[in-house]
Amino acid sequence: MKITVVGCGRWGSLITWYLDKQGHYVTLYGREGSQNMERFLRERRNDLLELPQSVTLSTSLNSLIDAEVIVISIASQALRGFMSEISHLELKNKIFVLCMKGIETSTGKRLSEIACENTDTSNTVAVWLGPGHVQEFFAGIPNCMVIDSADENVKKLLVDNFSSELIRFYYGADLIGNEIGAAAKNVIGIAAGVLDGLGLSTLKGALMSRGTREIARLIKAMGGNELSAYGLCHLGDYEATVFSKYSHNRQFGESIVKGEKYTLLAEGYYTTKALIELSEKYSVELPICRAVYNFLWDGADIEEEIKDLFKRSLKQEF
Repeated sequence: MKITVVGCGRWGSLITWYLDKQGHYVTLYGREGSQNMERFLRERRNDLLELPQSVTLSTSLNSLIDAEVIVISIASQALRGFMSEISHLELKNKIFVLCMKGIETSTGKRLSEIACENTDTSNTVAVWLGPGHVQEFFAGIPNCMVIDSADENVKKLLVDNFSSELIRFYYGADLIGNEIGAAAKNVIGIAAGVLDGLGLSTLKGALMSRGTREIARLIKAMGGNELSAYGLCHLGDYEATVFSKYSHNRQFGESIVKGEKYTLLAEGYYTTKALIELSEKYSVELPICRAVYNFLWDGADIEEEIKDLFKRSLKQEF
């Protein structure tokens, strides 16, 4: 398959490396002048991996024209702008694969909704979600992930062509649940980092259990399958998000609570705001997400927020 990967950050570059290893014809697109792309053009590598000569590097959006599949790995809040930017190409009969985990804060829309609304109806949209870190995949450590799409044929095509001994893909069956679950796990990751920073790591078990439960309730209220929260998109991604030293969201939460500066992208920061808006729209309580929101966006004292969680009315676990 002819594939163009949009985004030359750590995940976009890993996807490029991975799909090339599967025998596809892969082009990596990055903006002209971006530090990541400039280094790839000079050295064909970043701090984590090296791209083989079989990968084409491009700073031209025209590299999307001949691609059968366009894999997008950029900041989730930048997706609408990117779809607008490529509208002049009038792309048709393409498969867009979104590899980001987020919700648009200004609208509360899922990323697949944004892509579908801003492209020709002949194009189809899929999402690629689940656990795994660049460092581990590049070191040969396998994991399981999920691909979902409203188009069953596209879903099967992608899973069949992208699967390998390194990544076992599953067929997703719930776009709403998979996208909301994947985005929300980053908020739980921030909460985990907060617990680490406060020396309360033993509470991570409760965080995982109750966090999954509240996201399941939201997914159900939005029309998805609440069981998706217990799948690869959310609970299945907790080890990589709640415990891993590579997790940007966990590191962000720990740094914030310790008063340390953190400059890397933590998608959960924006997702927290979007989830609270969805919570109000669908009348679903999200106490953990609300506590993180109060801390990040309203300047609340995080230790007081944790105390308030323990003061909530007693209830049945399920």
